[in-house]
Amino acid sequence: MAGWWIAALSAGILAIFFIWNPLAGDTTRSGTADFPNKPITLIVPYAAGGGTDATARALAKAAEKHMSQPIVVVNRTGGGGSIGLMEGANAKADGYTVTYLVAELTTLPHLGLLPITYESFKPIVQTNLDPSAITVRAEAPWQTAEEFMAYAKENPGKVRMGNAGTGSIWHLAAATLEKEADVSFSHIPFEGAGPAVQALISGFVDAVPVSPAEVKAYVDQGQLRTLAINADTKSEALPDVGTLKEETGIEGNFIGTWRGLGVPKDTPDDITERLAEAFIKGTEEKEFRDYMEANGLGLHVEDDKGFRRQMKESHDLFAELIPELGLSRQ
Repeated sequence: MAGWWIAALSAGILAIFFIWNPLAGDTTRSGTADFPNKPITLIVPYAAGGGTDATARALAKAAEKHMSQPIVVVNRTGGGGSIGLMEGANAKADGYTVTYLVAELTTLPHLGLLPITYESFKPIVQTNLDPSAITVRAEAPWQTAEEFMAYAKENPGKVRMGNAGTGSIWHLAAATLEKEADVSFSHIPFEGAGPAVQALISGFVDAVPVSPAEVKAYVDQGQLRTLAINADTKSEALPDVGTLKEETGIEGNFIGTWRGLGVPKDTPDDITERLAEAFIKGTEEKEFRDYMEANGLGLHVEDDKGFRRQMKESHDLFAELIPELGLSRQ
């Protein structure tokens, strides 16, 4: 009899506890309290060796110091970035799959090559911003940007311009330059800027319009020569190279790249905040900042609100620009 009474009393106390403590039994909250409790995957939508891959790996290493689990970088190539972006957007919204978002997230949808937009992700932090650097082999016949553009104008379609994939930001940078300068290139796509640069070194293409970071080491070694920076100001990575406007007088839309981190849009806020805390602290690590400077990567950190604003502005720009360039397949 006494045992029954004690059991009933215990049950009553337990019921009162659950009624007055809303956190008790809340598996959603308890499931995120120990986040992360296993390794985090960071998807890079381009091949190893490019600026996106290099930045992602340096950041993952720095952010691990502020996370209780390792951050594993995986490359998911294909479709000019669309394969990796789709995988990241469709991942389980538990914070264990983070995607290194790239500017192509705001170009590919307007090209009919990606069925999602930036709104499929919840932004965490923007990490950098880089201009286009028009680069050729050191032994190329063009010593200046003016000579290069004059040749392209006199020989329509003869200059083979490598890019990071059809619809990539570097494809659009070259296509925009064609429009502004009234020239015509032969566009050759690769699965990322790294392979495009290697194709330039090997002589399969004549030029690339990628970021300073992606050519800096080869420029320093004397294998490549950057003719101009397609931006309003010079690049700190290549301070001796003039802007396209300075070198040729050509001006217009300056197309560059940005990168940042995102998770599937339904990821809980507390998990997103935990990731943001670790990755932002990662961007503040001296080792990461030294790496960015040494490799010519433009450090530009924005929180989730600033990053969302950057993505929207880019999305809206390409919604107008891509049809104007006659590149839309929709």
